[in-house]
This record gives sequence, C-alpha cells and structure tokens, in this order.
Amino acid sequence: MKIPVVKVLVENHTIDELREAEDALIAETTLPFKVGGDDEGEKLTHILAAIFVLERMMHEGIDFKVALRNYTRMVRESIS
Repeated sequence: MKIPVVKVLVENHTIDELREAEDALIAETTLPFKVGGDDEGEKLTHILAAIFVLERMMHEGIDFKVALRNYTRMVRESIS
C-alpha cells in the first residue's frame, strides 16, 4: 500500500465514486478514474483503504492521519 495514493483518492473522490471504482475493478472493466498501483490487487487495496478512511473521517470526525493510522493498525493486527 502506498499512502500517497490513498491520500489522493481521499482528497479527490467520494465514497460512492470509490465504490464504483471497486465494482469496476472486481468486474474487470475500465476504472472510472485513475487509481495508482502496480497491479489490480494493489489498486483494490488503495480503493478499500480510501473508503475506510473517508468513512471514519465522516462518522467519527477524525482527520486523515488518524483515520489512516487506524486503518494500518487494523491491517497489521489482522496479519500478525
């Protein structure tokens, strides 16, 4: 996961737009906008991270850095 890519997605797209991109990626159709990443798996990771971060920012009133830190903590705990 590349944090700058997640930040660009959070700053430039809504949750609905990101979900549309997620659906397009899963359906193997053209993405509605550019998503950085070396392959489809990394692009999906960036999209899902951006959705998580935006949801936390909206519902918990936290800023980008805190929401991203919460996401990375969750991922680390799930793989350890």
